[in-house]
Formats: sequence, structure tokens, C-alpha cells
Amino acid sequence: MLADIELEDFVEEEKQEMPSLNHSYICANIIFQLLENSKVIALPELTLKIGNGSITPDVCVYPREKIKPNFLQDFPKYSEMPLVAIEVISASQNIQTLLEKARKMIKAGVKAVWTIEPFGQTIFVTTDKGEDILHSQTIESEGVSVDFKKIFG
Repeated sequence: MLADIELEDFVEEEKQEMPSLNHSYICANIIFQLLENSKVIALPELTLKIGNGSITPDVCVYPREKIKPNFLQDFPKYSEMPLVAIEVISASQNIQTLLEKARKMIKAGVKAVWTIEPFGQTIFVTTDKGEDILHSQTIESEGVSVDFKKIFG
């Protein structure tokens, strides 16, 4: 019976979208740059509680003073919205789906969502004012900045 449960878990995991090498490389380099800013903290794969559901961006960026972990109590779904949420598109994902996800996060209180499309080295910046499309340059939102020329260069 235990073997059946483990096999089912494995099969479910295989059905999920799995991040690619480019996806992981870009996320790691974004976090590396964000570590240089002592005023913010970058948290990978944090599940945000949004309405009755949840969304898990690739990276959430918070003011450092807002994050105080309590290792005796955890939060599977975090209700405090980040300043910036970052999504990196994997080859198996659809840009339209991720842009809809970005709009949901903005409605929930995230200040800016950066959706990165690696093939075209394009960054879609979604805010409550709409969307901008930028290419391989320094992006800044809410005091958070990343130089994408260094990532794609």
C-alpha cells in the first residue's frame, strides 16, 4: 500500500509543469542580484493566499523588515502580498496564462509582477496602471531592480 501511495505521488509530480534549465538559471541570477539589495529579501516559490485559492510565483520580493520567520509555526499559504512577484516562462508554459496570473496578483495587492520570456529576452511588467513590454534592460519597480542585460548577456 505504501508503494502505491509513493507511485501515485510520483505520477502526480510528473503531470505538473517542470521548470527547465533556462528557467532555473534565470531565477537563480535574479535572486543573486536581489541579494545585493539589503532592503529586500527574495523568496523563491512562496505560495500566496489569494481569495479562496493560491498562486505560487517563482520569486516574491518583500521589504526585509516585513519577513520574520517563526520556525515553530509555518504558513503554507502566505497572505502578505510582496512588492514584486516574478514569473519566468518555461518552454512548456503559455505567456497568456502567466499574464492572466500576473493580473490576478495585481488585483490581490502585489505592486508589480515581472513576467520574463527568455526566448525573446522580454520582460512584461504588470502594475495597476497596465502592462509594459521591455527588453533585456534594467527593470525597476517599488525600489526593486534587476539588470536583465547581465542575465541574458
